[in-house]
Amino acid sequence: MSGFFDIPSDLQHSWAGLIGLHLREALIPVAAGLLLALPVAQLCGRFRWLYPPVLGLTTVLYAIPSLAFFVVLIDYTGQTELTVMIPLALYSLVVLIPAIVDGVRSVPDETLAAATAMGFGPVRRYTQVQLPIAAPAVIAGLRVATASSISLVSVGALIGNQGALGNLLAAAQKYDRPELAVNAVITMAVLAILCDALLVLLRVLLTPWMPRGAQPGTRSAAGPGKFREAEAEAL
Repeated sequence: MSGFFDIPSDLQHSWAGLIGLHLREALIPVAAGLLLALPVAQLCGRFRWLYPPVLGLTTVLYAIPSLAFFVVLIDYTGQTELTVMIPLALYSLVVLIPAIVDGVRSVPDETLAAATAMGFGPVRRYTQVQLPIAAPAVIAGLRVATASSISLVSVGALIGNQGALGNLLAAAQKYDRPELAVNAVITMAVLAILCDALLVLLRVLLTPWMPRGAQPGTRSAAGPGKFREAEAEAL
């Protein structure tokens, strides 16, 4: 374990500093992706013909290697965190948009009709009725997007030490110090687990109406069927 936390000075950060940098580069893109996915998912819900091309576009974006994104962006954003975060935000859309659309579409028609009868407009109905009910499906998508983003940040090491903890992987090879690679892998795994646990806690807090003891495949009398399945898959 000697030198496990001895970070090379050329990385310009301590171990704690790299953790903070890694979380910033991973979580800001997911938050940005969510803000973009919410209105896009609303449009896909209202205009069903729009969903297949949007899903196809996000899938194509996800298939583009991050290095190709870096090559395109680096002339505009330079060797900065932004060059890393923009692709991560786009990658998150392939998970978040389907999660939100499927969750919103699972809201019973009777619930929507009742909200309309109470005078709720489309935007208010979406934000105050559909999204709260779709919260388990949305958070399930956030869990996948967050774990993926935490992993992919390390690719930023290819463009001037912008990979946060991923920089330790390059440093491990450069200085022949394999303990740095072990440090990076373990720390990223722990961060992903902690963030996932926090999202599960958030789901519990946002959906007190959901059964606490639900298991995969278990159905209960409360809530729409698809939401019960989404929660079971998220546990």
